Amino acid sequence: MGKLDGKIAAITGGTRSIGRGVAEAFLAEGASVVVNGRDQAKGEQAIAEMGGGDRLAFYAGDASKQATCEGIVDFAVERFGKLDIILLNSGGVLNTAPVSMMTDEEWQLEIDWNLNHVFWGMRKALQHMLPRDTGRILVTSSVEGKLGKPGIPGYAATKHAVNGLVKSAAREVGTTGITINAILPGLIETDIVRATGPQSAEMMGLPNYDAMLDLFAQESAIKKLNTVQQVGAVAVMLASDAARNFTGCMFPVDGGTMPY
Repeated sequence: MGKLDGKIAAITGGTRSIGRGVAEAFLAEGASVVVNGRDQAKGEQAIAEMGGGDRLAFYAGDASKQATCEGIVDFAVERFGKLDIILLNSGGVLNTAPVSMMTDEEWQLEIDWNLNHVFWGMRKALQHMLPRDTGRILVTSSVEGKLGKPGIPGYAATKHAVNGLVKSAAREVGTTGITINAILPGLIETDIVRATGPQSAEMMGLPNYDAMLDLFAQESAIKKLNTVQQVGAVAVMLASDAARNFTGCMFPVDGGTMPY
């Protein structure tokens, strides 16, 4: 315990699913955390449930918008005096459609939520971190950023792009003490997955949602799905001083699914 004592963290999409799991892990290790979500009432309920006291704050906004991605950084600095860690986590499978049927609007939303949000947040965080020559930038990518299943072209394309952005930016700031890394979860059965899963299963040619879960489990070495707690553990390690020489890396939390 205490690996992140005195650190200030911000997390987009931090009130539920993976983001909330990481926020709770950061709090347990002594960090103060700003979590973001779209809904003010739900955000306030989430932070009350998380029980972080004065070390936890909520910032409302849509993370597919530039103002939100930049605003959470400024809010964290204003509230706690600095920013040491940011997890650009918001995103997900927004549209399940083959390339031939995806509209321009659906494609653009995938880009804004999964890719532009990372760029906007990373750029703003670097502007605060570079003068201090220290910081940890983490991005929630996906195994689909190295693989790619049918029916989710926007998600797969943007996650591939996110991985490239992480590698390029990490080399730009490699001598400064700032590290930039991506976490690549396999399938985790979150509320978002439960909402979009049936349609995703149909696009993959599977009979139902449970068949999709079983497919992802069987593709892994451990033959079971991953958890948000496992992602939280990796995020804590990457945010800590122990990971000061890890940068530009892709860290899979997939139970051995990816072949490389």
